[in-house]
Amino acid sequence: MAIVLVRHGETPGNAARVLQMPDTPLSPRGVAQAERLADRLAARAVSRILSSDYTRAQMTAAPLQAATGVALELDPDLRERNFGDLRGTAYADLEVDPFAPDYVPPQGESWEALHARVDRVWARLTATAGREQGDLVVVTHGLVCHSLVSRHLALDAEAPDRGFGNTSVTLVEPEPPWRVLLRGCTAHLDASTAHDTRTRSGL
Repeated sequence: MAIVLVRHGETPGNAARVLQMPDTPLSPRGVAQAERLADRLAARAVSRILSSDYTRAQMTAAPLQAATGVALELDPDLRERNFGDLRGTAYADLEVDPFAPDYVPPQGESWEALHARVDRVWARLTATAGREQGDLVVVTHGLVCHSLVSRHLALDAEAPDRGFGNTSVTLVEPEPPWRVLLRGCTAHLDASTAHDTRTRSGL
C-alpha cells in the first residue's frame, strides 16, 4: 500500500516547450504513455484515484480507471501552478524566468499560493491514506510533485533525483514520516514513448 504520485503524460505543449492552458490534451505519445502507466499500476492493488481536473491529467488517469474499475475523483487543488497571462507562451519568447522565487505571473499564482493549496490537498490525502485498502494514486503536475517532495516528504539522500518526467511514478509510504520509496520512475516507458520533459518543459 502506498501513495502513488503521477505526473501527467506528454502534451503538444510539453514537446513544444510552451506554458500550457488548462484544456491542453495529451499528444499521441502522451496517450501511449498513459496506457503503459495503466498497465504498470493495474498490477498493483489500486483502491482510489485522484486527479487534477485539467484535461491532460484526466486523460492520463482514464486508462488506469478503465483498467481497475476504480472511480476517478477530481480535485482542483491538484492543478498545475497558474501562470496567468503567460499561459500559451513559448519558453523561448519569455522575457522573465517564470520560476524565479519572487516572481508572480500577471493574473497568475505565486509560489506561496501554490504551496498553500498543495498543503491543503496533502492534508486531505494524509488524513485518509492509511485507511485505504490499496494504493492511493494521485495524478497531477510537475510543480505539484515538486512542492510535495521538497516540502512534505522524507527523501533518501542517496536516492537518485530523476526529476518528474511525463507519467513518472513516485511511491510514498502512506504514513509518517512519508518516506519516498521510489522517485520519478518512468521504467514503464520504452524508446517509443519516453521523452524527457521535466517540470520546466511545459508543465
